[in-house]
Amino acid sequence: MSRRDPGLRNPLFIGSLISGTMKIIGGSASTNLAKDLAKELNGEYIQAITKTFPDGETYSRIDREALSGEVVIVQNSYPNEKLIELFLLQDAARALGAEKITCVIPYFGYARQDERFNRGEPLSAKVMVDHIQMGADKVVLIDIHNPEIMEWFTKAQVVDVHAAPCVGDFFKEFGVDLVLAPDEGALKRAGWTAARLGVDWDYLVKTRLSGTHVHMTPKNIDAKGRKVLIVDDIISTGGTIVAATEELKRLGARTVMAACTHGLFVGNALDNLKKHVDKLACANTLESEVSHISVAPEVAKVIIE
Repeated sequence: MSRRDPGLRNPLFIGSLISGTMKIIGGSASTNLAKDLAKELNGEYIQAITKTFPDGETYSRIDREALSGEVVIVQNSYPNEKLIELFLLQDAARALGAEKITCVIPYFGYARQDERFNRGEPLSAKVMVDHIQMGADKVVLIDIHNPEIMEWFTKAQVVDVHAAPCVGDFFKEFGVDLVLAPDEGALKRAGWTAARLGVDWDYLVKTRLSGTHVHMTPKNIDAKGRKVLIVDDIISTGGTIVAATEELKRLGARTVMAACTHGLFVGNALDNLKKHVDKLACANTLESEVSHISVAPEVAKVIIE
């Protein structure tokens, strides 16, 4: 016997179909960004109904009688249950008549598992790509950890959106005069943010002094007397940011702020960071108490292209 959500026994039409208005469907992982995006696009926001059955399986529903034209689904593929919800919403939207499905995936799960390091390992990132593009015509990513992953999208159009302009706009009121990347690999992101702010940028160089001590200093620019903003794509444990903050303040920085696109904040990382940095903010790709930066304006641009 098939099962239905006990709270939704009435199969009659509840919602209304607004012809000609783009529908933005918010999954449970990305409601704030989806709402912001609906405002940017002057579209209709639809909150997906998602529940968990007693055995742990996911139930999802789009509360509309029908859909038409382009439908935008905003949902992370992290953690695992959100990935399953994304797949279910793709199928539901297509079944309701969506002619084009654009999936906005703010944080792409498994993006850091993009190589086979040991025999017998799966190419996890590619597995996710293959399954996601089965139900999407266009996929919008945000600061994907490894842009090479995009080459695996062969059935769906894919675009990567940079959060840097939104990060820069948010920090304009804080008097930042130096943007730093935590390492040379993140220098471009620091440059994009600094360009928005109209300030200098540089990256931090790590020099190991001993087995337990690391010296971190800007490569070319003195941080003394500066209001510094450290920017990165992902903050996980926060260890690098904390160490950099302590070192920059020792070098005479006036204030040290930190920002990232994806705030994972594993364990007690968030509490620890707040004790050290003068201001902490991340984009709303992952929702937390410091997700103050909306990337909706940049996402909207690529949807209407």
